[in-house]
Amino acid sequence: MDWLSRLETPQVALAVLTAMITPAVLISACGALIFSTSTRLGRVIDRTRTLSERFQEMAAHPETDEMSEERRELIFTQLDRQTSRARLIQRAMAAYYTALGTFVASTVAIAIFSAAARNFTWIAVLLGVVGTLYMLYGSVLLIVESRMALGAITSEMDFVWQVSAKYAAKDMMGQVPPGKNPGGPFTWLGRKIG
Repeated sequence: MDWLSRLETPQVALAVLTAMITPAVLISACGALIFSTSTRLGRVIDRTRTLSERFQEMAAHPETDEMSEERRELIFTQLDRQTSRARLIQRAMAAYYTALGTFVASTVAIAIFSAAARNFTWIAVLLGVVGTLYMLYGSVLLIVESRMALGAITSEMDFVWQVSAKYAAKDMMGQVPPGKNPGGPFTWLGRKIG
């Protein structure tokens, strides 16, 4: 019972507990990321269902609207984007769950290796680094997904602008120069970032 005698001093026991708490912060961060990511996935699924219903309705009852072909194309493009977004979000969630499991394993490894095999404490550090890399990977996936979401919103707003340009009263269209999308005083910033 040599490993038990190592933990008899309060300083060593506190050091082990303190080391075990460090991954707990990352476990909490993973939980928050998993929660927000699953919320995003739910929104994408809801949006996909709505677009799918609209697409089926348009296919069953073709509109006599002059822009029906453009509407169909927009919905089809949006469905493609939503599918890609859902895949990215699912990969990000898998990365966060893997990171969560790795951080839990790191906590257990700290406890076991600090008490029983001090020569192998590097395994706990390696697990922590691997978990952090999975968190980074998941975050990069969500950055790409958020850019896709912005692209979807932008294309939808461009279509709304085309519809309003086609059907709005002529006096309203005179307020905005042709070919320019209105967007408020900070539109230039959105173009610079995008």
